[in-house]
Amino acid sequence: MSIFDVFDRISKSSAAPKGKTEYIIVGLGNPGLEYEGTRHNAGFFTADVLAAQLGEDINRLKFKGKTADVMIGEKRCLLLKPTTYMNNSGESVVQALEYCKLSTDRLIVIYDDISLEPGKLRIRRKGSHGGHNGIRSIIELTGKEDFQRIKMGVGKKPHPDYDLAKWVLGKFSKEDAAALKTAAENACDCIKLMVQGKTDEAMNRFNS
Repeated sequence: MSIFDVFDRISKSSAAPKGKTEYIIVGLGNPGLEYEGTRHNAGFFTADVLAAQLGEDINRLKFKGKTADVMIGEKRCLLLKPTTYMNNSGESVVQALEYCKLSTDRLIVIYDDISLEPGKLRIRRKGSHGGHNGIRSIIELTGKEDFQRIKMGVGKKPHPDYDLAKWVLGKFSKEDAAALKTAAENACDCIKLMVQGKTDEAMNRFNS
């Protein structure tokens, strides 16, 4: 069973989301079965865990991605998994921002980070792309760096000469997959704080 199997789903609420969408929460990754369980799809996995906690599936096709319309507390949020492949993630994000009439300060992006060990998180209010092509695409197409992000640790390359693409597109070990599941659950707690404007609290509790 892969790490993308989500257990103990909460029953769906009968109450439909209402009000204006206030946040867009984006998990980055690559679509397709061949990429499931890879390090580069840590963002997808975390978005799926969050959706499962809310009793939803991210399966509605819109904005060049898969989406779910959810309530996190009293905040209406759009969950988004771009299906553009990682390098063009910004195309999906820009469409969603424009449709929802939101600026990048209402955007939260979840993605993999090789500088952090599996299971570790780092929350940032803004920053450069740091060499991550999904973040690079979002910055280039929005023209902004002021969006919040949650970096999911996936571990560094085994040695400096190891091919980066091969590493991030490789599968997690059983031990690292377990660490990622715990990190994803912690990231969901972060998001629930962040949409309430409590990013400092999230950083103090979960930053590695």
